[in-house]
Amino acid sequence: MFSMAGADKPIVWLHGEIKTPPFSAEARIETGMLLRRLQRGERLSMPASRPMPIIGRRCHELRMVDASQTWRIIYRVDPDAVVIAEVFSKKTASTPTAVIELARTRLRHYDDAVKG
Repeated sequence: MFSMAGADKPIVWLHGEIKTPPFSAEARIETGMLLRRLQRGERLSMPASRPMPIIGRRCHELRMVDASQTWRIIYRVDPDAVVIAEVFSKKTASTPTAVIELARTRLRHYDDAVKG
């Protein structure tokens, strides 16, 4: 589904970045294309993205398989922006508790700053 608003949502980076290295050039390009789709209002699903309600409403995990590792980007789709809370290399089957807590904290601080 695409937004009919015409303007892409901005990306708000609370933490992390996608650059080469450590991302391969291919993974960086793929990630950029997926983020552009989110900016245009498209809802991504598996295998590219999965919901992360444990972090909060409208939160998801963008999934990229790179040449030598797997990357994850924790993001939230707000009405006015795509908010990036964390970028990390995934090494285990489950998302580490520390990553979940950091993402929650960053999003809470962002929400407090935007409201206040």
